[in-house]
Amino acid sequence: MSCSDDGCFREDFSVKQASSADIRSSEVDDLCDTEPEALSLSKWLLRRHERTPVDIDSIATRRSVFDDPKLAKYYWPKPEYENLHRFDVSARWTHREERAIVRKIDWRVMLWAAISFASLNLDRNNLSQANTDNFLPDLGMDTDDFNLGNSVFKLAFLCAELPSQLLSKKLGPDVWIPIQMVIWSVITMGQFWLSGKKSFLICRVLLGLSQGGFIPDLVLYLSYFYTKYELPFRLSLFWLSMEVCSILGGFLSFGVLHLRGLHGKEGWRWLFLVEGLITFTIGIATFFMMPPSPTQTKSWFRPKGWFTEREEVIVTSRILRDDPTKGDMHNREGLTPKRIWQSLCDYDLWPLYILGLLFGMPSAPPAQYLTLSLKKLGFDTFSTNLLTIPSTVGRIINMLIVTVLSEVINQRTYLSMTESVWLLPFIIALYTLPEFPRPWTFYALSTLLLSYPYTHPIQVAWCSRNSGAVAARTVGQSVYNMFAQASGIISSNIYRKDDAPLYRRGNHWLMIIAIFNIAVIYPGVRMYYIWRNKQRDRIWNAMSDDEKAKYLETTKDVGNRRLDFRFAY
Repeated sequence: MSCSDDGCFREDFSVKQASSADIRSSEVDDLCDTEPEALSLSKWLLRRHERTPVDIDSIATRRSVFDDPKLAKYYWPKPEYENLHRFDVSARWTHREERAIVRKIDWRVMLWAAISFASLNLDRNNLSQANTDNFLPDLGMDTDDFNLGNSVFKLAFLCAELPSQLLSKKLGPDVWIPIQMVIWSVITMGQFWLSGKKSFLICRVLLGLSQGGFIPDLVLYLSYFYTKYELPFRLSLFWLSMEVCSILGGFLSFGVLHLRGLHGKEGWRWLFLVEGLITFTIGIATFFMMPPSPTQTKSWFRPKGWFTEREEVIVTSRILRDDPTKGDMHNREGLTPKRIWQSLCDYDLWPLYILGLLFGMPSAPPAQYLTLSLKKLGFDTFSTNLLTIPSTVGRIINMLIVTVLSEVINQRTYLSMTESVWLLPFIIALYTLPEFPRPWTFYALSTLLLSYPYTHPIQVAWCSRNSGAVAARTVGQSVYNMFAQASGIISSNIYRKDDAPLYRRGNHWLMIIAIFNIAVIYPGVRMYYIWRNKQRDRIWNAMSDDEKAKYLETTKDVGNRRLDFRFAY
C-alpha cells in the first residue's frame, strides 16, 4: 500500500496479504454489513428467539468505505500513521479470531487501564474517608472550607483538561499518563504534612492540575484498540474499576485510620501517605504496561510483543474499517491551533457538553456529604467508612446493566437519562424527612439514592463517537470533561453550612435540576441529533456516486462536519 507525500492515495495501490492465507479474498461479497442491526428494547427483551446465532467460524470482516474503489482513497490513512504497515483491505478474519484478539486486548490493555484509573479514584476521593477521622476539626476548618477545597480542586482539574490532552497527543498517552500518575502520587503523599486551610487549598489545586486530563487521555488511548461498538462497555468497566476501588478504599481506610496516634500523628495523615505510595507504585509500573499502539508492543523488556503479525493486521484493519478517521493522525502528532479552534467551534458537540454540565449535579452533593452526614447522626469513624460500601455495590450493578443495554440495543439518550430518573424520587424523600430523622432511615435513603446507574461512561463514549476525528475527539473529550468538572464546582456549593443538617434548600435545587434533565435536556439532545442526521440524509442521498466521490475529493470538512457522517443518539 502506498501513499504520496501529501497523503493522497494512489489508484494503483497494491494490497498486502494477511499472514494466514486460508481466510483471504480480493472479493467483497463475503463481508459483513457495515453496521450491526440496531435492536429495539422491546425486540431484545421480548423477541430474542428471532435472533440468529452467529457462526463463529464465519467471516467477521465488516464492509467499509475501503471496499469501494471510488471512495477508498479519500479515507486512506496518512503515511505517518504508525499502524499503516499492518493495514490490509484484503484481510479476512473469523468471529473466532476476532473474539480471541478482543479478549487479549481486554486482559493486556483494558485491565491495566482500569487499574490506572482506580488509582486516580483512590487519591481523588480519599478526602471523604479522611473526613470520618475528624479531618476538618484537626485542621481548624468547617464544611464551607471543605466546599471551597472541592471547588478549587475541580477548577484546577478543569483548567488542566485541555493542556493535558495536548501534551498527551504530542508525547503519546503511553508516556504522559504514567508521568501524571507519579506527579499526583507525590502530591498525595505530601498531604501527610498539612497544617491548616492554606496548605489544604494549595494541595487541592496541585492535585487538580496534575490529575486533570487523565480521564480523556485514557479514553483516547483505549480508542486505539477498540471499535466504537466495543468502547462503551469497556468504559463501563473503566468506571467499574473506580467503584471497586471505592470499596477497597473503604476497607483500606478502616485499617489505616486505626493508626491514629502512631508517632503522634492523626489517622488521616497515614491514609494520605499509604494511598500515595500505592499510586506511586502503579504509576512506575504503568511506564512498562502501556505500549504506544497495537503494532508497537515489542520492547527491550517485552521482546516478543503482545500480538503476532496476523493479529496486528486484524487489530489495525478492524479499527480503521470501523472508523477511518483514526488514521488521519499518528500517535505522536500534536494539534495545531487551527484544529483546536475548529474542534472548539464544533457546535454539534455542544448538546453533549450541556449534558456533561447538568447530569451529575443531582448526585454529587449527597455523595460528597455522606460521610459527614453519617458522622453527625452518631455513626463512628470506622462504621461510617464501611457503611459507604453498599451504595457503591449498588452503583456498580446498575451501571453495568445500563451500559450493557446501551451496547446491545445501540441506544444512548434514554439509558443515560435513567440516572436522573433514579435519583429524583430519593431526593424528594430526603427533602421530606422530618427535622430529626432516624439515623438508619436517613442511611437507607442515602444508600438507595447513591446506588443510581452511573451513566457517565455511556456519555463519554457518546462524545467520542460523535466527534468523528482524532483531533476533534481529543479536544471534545477534554471540553466535555471540563463541563463535567464545572458541574462539580457548582455541586460543591449547593449544600451550605447554614442549610445543615438536612440541606432542604439544597435538595430543592437538586429536584429542579433532575426534573429539567428528564423533561428537557435528554429529549432535546435526542431530537437535535435526529434532526441533524435527517439534514445530512437529504443532501447525501440525493447525490450520485460520482458526486459523492467529487465531494470527498474536494471537501475540506473533517470528522463530524462531513456530509457522510451520522450522529449517534
